[in-house]
Amino acid sequence: MTVQLFYASGASSMAPHIVLEESGLSYTANRVNLDRKIWAKGDYNKINPKSYVPTLILDDGTVLTECAVILEYLATRVDDHLIAPYQSPEYWQQRSWLNYIATELHKNFISPFRHGNWLPNTAESKKLVYQRVYSRLKFVEAQFGTGEPWLTGDQFSLADPYLFVMTNWLRRLNFGFEGLPNLQAFDERMRQRPSVQRVLIQEGKPHSLTDK
Repeated sequence: MTVQLFYASGASSMAPHIVLEESGLSYTANRVNLDRKIWAKGDYNKINPKSYVPTLILDDGTVLTECAVILEYLATRVDDHLIAPYQSPEYWQQRSWLNYIATELHKNFISPFRHGNWLPNTAESKKLVYQRVYSRLKFVEAQFGTGEPWLTGDQFSLADPYLFVMTNWLRRLNFGFEGLPNLQAFDERMRQRPSVQRVLIQEGKPHSLTDK
């Protein structure tokens, strides 16, 4: 039973890619060129008319989109170490973090770099991104103030790979971690995980800032 992941290097699809490596599930990874909307076998829009990643095709042919949904689905396919028991307080906390990252961080990171949304130059786009995301990152930073290693406590969960995409984008945009020591430590912990190291090697360098 094999699922198919469609990803772009360094994009939000890196999160489910990491979860797949963590899970041990059988999968194939298909790289997408988001600028040209193509993959190895042709028109990517025929796979996902939304024209972005990630996309996951299940064993039975069902197509899933949206990063947070795919993460939660994958977590249900593996042992409970990635997802809290359904409807437990911890489960709702995980869902809250997935939605916060998706709506408050992910979208604010990428919107100035979408085609059609370009500001006069990349420097202005980057400045706008920093203004939008820094206060939100400070909120996440405070959640690590109790010394817990992972976003929802002492256990690695499905929320952590998604947050890692955000800290990786901080690096890609050369923002650094000034005022965000807890997030920097989190980013470094993530990079020590074998699953993350394998994904970083598999995905290689992104084509451009638009590969988000």
